[in-house]
Amino acid sequence: MKIIPAIDIIKGKCVRLTQGDYGKMKVYREDPLEVAREFEEADLEYLHLVDLDGARKGKVVNWSVIEDIQEHTALKVDFGGGVKSEPEVEHLLELGIDQINIGSLAVREPATFSEWLRKYGSENFILSVDVNDEMVLTNGSAEQTSLTIYELAARFEQDGLKYLTCTDITSDGMLEGPNFGLYKKLKKKLPKLKLIASGGISSTEDLAELAYINMHAAIVGKAIYEQKIKLQDLKNI
Repeated sequence: MKIIPAIDIIKGKCVRLTQGDYGKMKVYREDPLEVAREFEEADLEYLHLVDLDGARKGKVVNWSVIEDIQEHTALKVDFGGGVKSEPEVEHLLELGIDQINIGSLAVREPATFSEWLRKYGSENFILSVDVNDEMVLTNGSAEQTSLTIYELAARFEQDGLKYLTCTDITSDGMLEGPNFGLYKKLKKKLPKLKLIASGGISSTEDLAELAYINMHAAIVGKAIYEQKIKLQDLKNI
């Protein structure tokens, strides 16, 4: 199982939210590049980079952070946060971003996401979904839709979708463990997809359990910044 440390960006700083609430933001570090370099120095290979300003504004905002990390590290970066246009997709791929996370756009403009999967290749995209009780949330987790995560993912499997990140927003940032039951259900209902766990991971035991149920990857954020999990421990999962 891949271990993917996370960096969330607001106004160029490294932050974390609790349950997706921008009103519950904590700034952990001033320099995201410094954090990314620490991940790389710990022999971690991947990075989950989120532009929270972009997620709220509906367009990528923190381009300078993306460019700095791409230029000064060799991390394989999956990026998300406000990607809504084809020029943004093309620029991210030109910068060498490994994969692009698509969330709200997949709900509001499914035909556009389907076209991108076909045009640019499904390996370059992750369907990134926030859920509450299996119902899809959009607009930075602020709005609940009438779609289940199973319905949304199945919609894009026919277009070649391979990767799905699911964040149970009730668990996110709470450090009380991920929703293992949800991930087991996803594995059963969507067996062809490579599933990425996100939200609530608080210990190496959580990661071991996710590996046991054969998740493709797990994103670790707040547990690192709160020192619940040490970087050197992530290499041994």
